[in-house]
Amino acid sequence: MPLPSLYTTKSIPHTTKTIRRDPHRDRPALHMFVFEDQLPEHPQTHTHSPTHTHSPTHTHSPTHTHSPTHTHSPTHTHSRPVNQWREADWLLRDCPYSEGVAEHKQGGTCWDCLHFHGDDNVDLPFVPVSPSQGLTCADDLSPCDLMRLGFISHIELSTFLLALGVQSKRSRPPRRRTRDSGVFAVSLNSLLENDRKKFPEVKVPVVFKKLLCIIEQTGLQTEGILRVPASAARLKFLRRELDRCCGGFDWSAVRQVDAAGLLKLFIRELPTPLLTHTHMSTYRSVLGVSSVVHQVQALQMLCLLLPEAHRHTLRALLVFLRKVVSHQDQNRMSLWNVSMVMAPNLFSWHHHGNKPSVIRQQEEMEEAVGGAHLVRLMITHQDLLWTIPNFLMSQVRQVNQASNQRQLGLSKPKRRLLRRKNDKNHRHQITELCEGVIRVHAPLHTKVSMAIQLDGQTTARDVTTRFEFDSSSPVQHLYEVGGNITERRLHPDCLLLDVFRVNPHCDWLIKL
Repeated sequence: MPLPSLYTTKSIPHTTKTIRRDPHRDRPALHMFVFEDQLPEHPQTHTHSPTHTHSPTHTHSPTHTHSPTHTHSPTHTHSRPVNQWREADWLLRDCPYSEGVAEHKQGGTCWDCLHFHGDDNVDLPFVPVSPSQGLTCADDLSPCDLMRLGFISHIELSTFLLALGVQSKRSRPPRRRTRDSGVFAVSLNSLLENDRKKFPEVKVPVVFKKLLCIIEQTGLQTEGILRVPASAARLKFLRRELDRCCGGFDWSAVRQVDAAGLLKLFIRELPTPLLTHTHMSTYRSVLGVSSVVHQVQALQMLCLLLPEAHRHTLRALLVFLRKVVSHQDQNRMSLWNVSMVMAPNLFSWHHHGNKPSVIRQQEEMEEAVGGAHLVRLMITHQDLLWTIPNFLMSQVRQVNQASNQRQLGLSKPKRRLLRRKNDKNHRHQITELCEGVIRVHAPLHTKVSMAIQLDGQTTARDVTTRFEFDSSSPVQHLYEVGGNITERRLHPDCLLLDVFRVNPHCDWLIKL
């Protein structure tokens, strides 16, 4: 991906300011991120010290160039009972998951199985541990890096399942008619293409978000929501009206139970399932993994393989389902109830042939229970599904580095042009980098450039706050651009010195 033109603009004046921090100032260690919507209404007395919360959905303002559901803005601090989450410390390891389970090939038990033995409570969520370089979510990366991440994840997932003794294969998509207009039986990409004519930054189909909003506003406390069926005749009428005039549809006439029925119908009739045809059989293979922790790891890599539209829509659905479960005292929809209701809409595994009815019913029941188990895992551990483990990020950087080195094989004139471009971008940095100083570019501010002295405690938030003059302005973030990454949005709490050591030749850019 070529660097933006702002890096080569000569007419922009550069202001240099060195920020030095007191190296002896005490700074707390990096936090474990806790999720606000999982916090109990009445926390127990035995808690950790307060920590910053980090929204699992990363909700950005609508003007954000990435997903409109991604934010790193700080929120109020909370306390959380110790026994209500487990640290997903495997995210920090440099070795692939497949190497960590190599013992299974010899019939042994790996470290993770031993560590979580007797603690495989499906309802007890794993939460990410923040590395010093910052958590990286799928939406933090550029499309080019995401494409390489998907390729690497697919190889790692196949090797991982094979090491666990589970066979997996990619499914061939069945032939299915698709529509180009309307709402139902229309691909997510087609829906988004139409929606973006009015809402350029939208990541999830508008009709899907509208159905979720109707239930969230009026139906979360309704008993049996998602389980109680709506009138078939009324759903047929509403579906026809939505397909006919989606833009001018009267949403005020849609009741809670109608929205729930339309939501399930929308998911069920997608021409390409939300979890995709290609990997549907692999999801089923995950059920053959004996350890919950390894099932979560497999689901994490599967979700990283999803196309962008499917990933954003699945995330919105899982966030919504967790809200439904959080009101189970009123709506009587427990985690297992929600999972059993939603599984048939997400998974289509019915290939029974001419088997006797008793055997067919038994297989259907097993498929229903297996699908509900996977949905249950995805709802509970959804905060991990979009988080990229360290070893995958390292491999993406290695692939980018190798690609950059292959550019040395270009002809001399092309190499000369490339070298001039790089020299122009780094001319003002080379001397400073040797002294631990980076230059941050902020083209949307009057101070378009600032030199910053790094120490072991400087975070991305420390840098962005230097450019913020109005609290009402949109949230901006620091990006790592170039070097061994195409583009990566940095978590506010990541330590910049560690990022610099991993990618010393990158540029630093502040933008929305």
